[in-house]
Amino acid sequence: MIPWLLGAAYINRQFLINVRHILRFFVGAIQILYPFVIMSNPKSESVVSEPSASEPSIPISYPIKTLEDLESRSYFESFHYPFNKASSSVNNSSSSSLPNRRRLLVCHDMAGGYLDDKWIQGGTNPDAYAIWHWHLIDVFVYFSHSLVTLPPPSWTNAAHRHGVKVLGTFITEWDEGKAVCDTLLSTKETAHMYAERLAELAADLGFDGWLINMEVNLDLGQISNLKEFVEHLSLRMHSSVPGSLVIWYDSVTLDGKLNWQDQLNEHNKPFFDICDGIFVNYTWKEDYPRLSAAVASDRKFDVYMGIDVFGRNTYGGGQWNVNVALDVIRKNDVSAAIFAPGWVYETKQPPNFETAQNSWWGLVEKSWGILQKLPGVLPFYTNFDQGRGYHISVDGDNVSDATWCNISCQGFQPLLESSDPTNSIQVSVDLKEASYSGGGNITFKGSLEEQTYYESKIFQGEFLLTNLPIHFIYSVKSDGNSSLGLKLEFTSGDQRASVLLTSRAVNRFSSKFSKVIMTREHKGLSSGWVINEGVVAMNGYTLTEIHAACYRSNGNDETVASPSDYFALLGHITIKTSDYKSDFPVSSSWLVDGSYIKWTSDPLGSKTLDLKISWKLKNGQNFLFLKYNVYLVKLSKQADGNPGTTLEDVKEYLGVAQVNCFYVSDLEVPSDTSSLKFIIQACGVDGTFQELDESPYYQLEVEDP
Repeated sequence: MIPWLLGAAYINRQFLINVRHILRFFVGAIQILYPFVIMSNPKSESVVSEPSASEPSIPISYPIKTLEDLESRSYFESFHYPFNKASSSVNNSSSSSLPNRRRLLVCHDMAGGYLDDKWIQGGTNPDAYAIWHWHLIDVFVYFSHSLVTLPPPSWTNAAHRHGVKVLGTFITEWDEGKAVCDTLLSTKETAHMYAERLAELAADLGFDGWLINMEVNLDLGQISNLKEFVEHLSLRMHSSVPGSLVIWYDSVTLDGKLNWQDQLNEHNKPFFDICDGIFVNYTWKEDYPRLSAAVASDRKFDVYMGIDVFGRNTYGGGQWNVNVALDVIRKNDVSAAIFAPGWVYETKQPPNFETAQNSWWGLVEKSWGILQKLPGVLPFYTNFDQGRGYHISVDGDNVSDATWCNISCQGFQPLLESSDPTNSIQVSVDLKEASYSGGGNITFKGSLEEQTYYESKIFQGEFLLTNLPIHFIYSVKSDGNSSLGLKLEFTSGDQRASVLLTSRAVNRFSSKFSKVIMTREHKGLSSGWVINEGVVAMNGYTLTEIHAACYRSNGNDETVASPSDYFALLGHITIKTSDYKSDFPVSSSWLVDGSYIKWTSDPLGSKTLDLKISWKLKNGQNFLFLKYNVYLVKLSKQADGNPGTTLEDVKEYLGVAQVNCFYVSDLEVPSDTSSLKFIIQACGVDGTFQELDESPYYQLEVEDP
């Protein structure tokens, strides 16, 4: 969009939509003229068209663009369909009902959608867009301008991990949208049928419902079937997906006119009455939240007042003034819907994306004031992964130096405050520093005097402790005498207690805590990482907060007044009961298969391989695993021909799968290779991995020339 158009206060929303569609027309024309733009390269950010249903290729997410495809259920015949399912391993607390308070809905709308996030098995852009402030969000909507926008599973996995509901979008626009509605709403039966198709997609792919945006003028006679469509979709969603939602966008009114009301009133309330909420258009006036709350009555929290972050005629101007609108919404005790928070990323706000993102969401947090808590379910595990980075580690061992992005890999995100240069210790997730697991960490860097310590809250939750002791396991990598422990806050009725887990004596400030527990240290697989394990018994208490505690240590515990450089990394945290142990089925209990095998040879004798690997337990059980790492071992002809020869066991990391299948594309196979062994390594929900030598595998003989 042209910047001066975005900033012009006197231009109404309809004019901006007209301009948007003209631009979309030209973009579409260019794509037709240049058919050689392809989507086979994960490094590309080209516009995604629907892939061939039967031809295997790198798995991608994509929308459904026509009613014909929606009706025919052709999506379920696509090669890409099984890869697009959200992970069943995610501890999905989003299946519960929304809290009875004002809520925050976030509508993605990032540069048209399906960019780096379309690559289901991961892309190569370490600077890809991501959201990590899930603790502020209740509902996440994935939005594009295609008829049926299906959320990429990466977003669903990350959101569900944090207890956030995920909605797709059904949208009709312009002449094409009017033609869609003429078919969709032709009879009560067609309205019901298409509603059932949408409900089936959400239930099968694992997301939580739909935003319905009918941005067209309709005939008055079509309104009754439109209401049938919305109500039937709501009923089918509720029966098939517990806790699901259907949200109506403030667009077409009861008289069939496309006339944004900017509030809940008699013209759009009949749609609100038959679904789970309304996303109010973002050009409202100051008293509209109050008026909408009055109309909604006891359903005022189901009214989501829109805020366009780009600032297009939105109250308060959006952008860095998003808090102005949020303050008014909060004052009137209704919910908010933030549209296009990717503005920070798209407009390249200084000084860099990470800093600007944290600052912008810091405004939201300060204004909105509601933080979600971690699900109080054990085991709890996080590696602070943001779903993008510059390397990948497994148990402290660096397995890949390739740049990557895959939001599915996000761990529970810490509650880090916006950077304050006056703090003695700067706390951040630094993707270029070492990782114990995945590609993330929490980095603590600065200066600290010997007799002091610095603490930073990283999580809040509600973990009720029973008579079973709780094990805390965390990894630390630090320089010199920089030490890092965990401070745990507990409550029981009116009583409060703080416990410090530490690997070093802290006599000089131990009086600040109710209890100090010394952890047991052992070295990780990689030099520099130290694993700390402590056991806490606080029967009847609830763990409410986890803080990182930074301090300096030396052998004789003497105080030193001069400041000293401080540097430490926190690699992961695991919390589990003393009796919990990951259960990995033995290798022989798995059935691992290869399909869509395709060999391509070059004149020099080298080959490339494409294939799909699938795995399942022979007894049909479904074990819940966090993910699967996929490794490759290349066996040479020379070694195979000499039984006494020992192969160097080189295991090459290929990638990660969230579902029980993985696609290998353009794998280079040297001419002296006789067979390929693909190892599937399960990762437990507590962050532990099955030993590679005990993991299931698929072995493929190299095809002779």
